[in-house]
Formats: sequence, structure tokens, C-alpha cells
Amino acid sequence: SPPRRGLSCATFAMPVSIVFGASGAIGRFLLPRLLRAEHDVIAISREPRASGNAWLRWIAGGLPDRMPSLPPAATIFSLGPLDAFAGWLAAHGSRDAHIIAIGSRSIATKRDSADAGERDVAGRLARAEDTLARLADAGARITVLRPTLIYGAGLDRSLTPLVAFARRWRIFPYVAGARGLRQPVHADDLAAACIALAGAMPSHRAYDVGGGERIAFSEMLHRVRASLPFAAIAVPVPIAVAKAGAGLARISPAFRAASAGALARMREDLLADHATAVADFGWSPRAFRPGAGDWMPPPLP
Repeated sequence: SPPRRGLSCATFAMPVSIVFGASGAIGRFLLPRLLRAEHDVIAISREPRASGNAWLRWIAGGLPDRMPSLPPAATIFSLGPLDAFAGWLAAHGSRDAHIIAIGSRSIATKRDSADAGERDVAGRLARAEDTLARLADAGARITVLRPTLIYGAGLDRSLTPLVAFARRWRIFPYVAGARGLRQPVHADDLAAACIALAGAMPSHRAYDVGGGERIAFSEMLHRVRASLPFAAIAVPVPIAVAKAGAGLARISPAFRAASAGALARMREDLLADHATAVADFGWSPRAFRPGAGDWMPPPLP
């Protein structure tokens, strides 16, 4: 068979996959999958990085307006902030690429939050999706994934900060009475979905996707604690006390998710109906059985 085409210092072979947010949680699993599938990959990050792979080139840039010129690509993956990417795409066009973008279920779950910051997040997501929808109406191929709570790369702002707090203090705080159901989704499952979508012709523009198991918030935290490679005392915190102490976010990152809105939702079910994703591109997420390695970032290729 002919030798595989790759990237040189001056030219890029086709087809090319461009990955925005490549150093984030999903990117750390997507890059190795793309390389194993023999893609030529251009990875975008804010800081210059060296590549240990001949088929991967890192380019420093910042969305939406600090990006160098990029070559045509078969697929463009957006794994970072959706609003910044949508702004860049609206200005530069898709160039016939299939756009696969990661959004968030927060577009719905935080829309009516008691916390103004969370409402702003939902609003920015909604405006970004509106922009992408207009581009799709004009002929662009765009698919958006809206995942639930993401874990698995030690970079999330929900569960990993609790692990870091427990590692430092050997105390694992959890909110007593938090019965709302959750569907935590592993970042690697989202990377696999990106690969599946890259070779598919999806019939929908946006898919809600959640993990393979629906569990109570309190059980989710119990399993996180059970995954730790060190002992940590479980300390129950009543919801009323947690609400009164939400200002602890200024003291430790472990409490940054403890906004009034987040605490109010701990008794609510935050689930995703992903039956359409199962039917359209074989979405098959794992159950929530975290291990110690899920709280550490995988190395970049």
C-alpha cells in the first residue's frame, strides 16, 4: 500500500482534521483516536506545544479573533467554548468541512437558574447554537453534542475539585439528601462519538448525550470517593448548610460548583434522552465506574 500522507513544515496533506480545544478533557482522548485512525491532525491550543507524533501539529491560537490562517479540512472538531468557536466559524466559514461541536446540556438546565452567572452561561450557549443553526441553514454541515456532566480527564470543574480537596485534607464532603439523578459521561466516550460522527451523515443537528447510567447525586459522590487511591473521611453536609456556605468557593476550588443554582438542582433530575444518538450513530456510553486514573489528565500525544 502507498505510504501514509502526513504533515510537512510547509504543507498539509488532505484530508485534515482540525481540533479546537485539543488539550482539554475530550481532546486528550480524541487526539490519540484520530492518530490511530490515520488522520493528519492540526491541534489548536492557546499555548505553543511540541508534538511527539509526525502526523500531529500544534498551532497556537485563540478564538474567536486570534487565529492564524488554517488549511482546508475534512472535519473540524470544536471541544472548547461553543460561543467563541461559533463566532470564529461565522466569520471564516466551514470550507466544506463537517463541523462537530461540543455544547452542553446547561443550555437547558441553567436557563432558569437562580444564579445570574449560570443564566449567562445558558444564554451564551443558546446564542452560539443559534449562530450554528443559521450557518447550517446556509448549507454548512454542523453537528452539536450536548453532554451532561463530563468526567474522566481530571480537568472538569465538578468532580475533580472534590478529589483534589480530598487529596489535600483527607476529607470528602458530600451534600446529604442530594437525590437528583445524574448521568455522568466519560470524556473518552465523547471522543468516540466524535469519531463516529466524522464518518456519518447524521439526520439531526443536535444530540443530547449522557452517560450509560442514571444514579442519584449522592451515589455519584459515593463512587467518586470509592475510586480514590487514598483514604478520605466522608463528611455529610446538609443542603441548608451548603447553601449558607456557598461563599466557600472563594476559599477552595472544591466549592466552586456550590452556587445557589447548583445546590437547588441537587434534588432535581438532570438527565439526557439520548435514544436518537443511539439510533443515529451508535452512542454507547459506559456506566459510571470511575477509577483513580479518571482524576488525572492523560498525557498529550
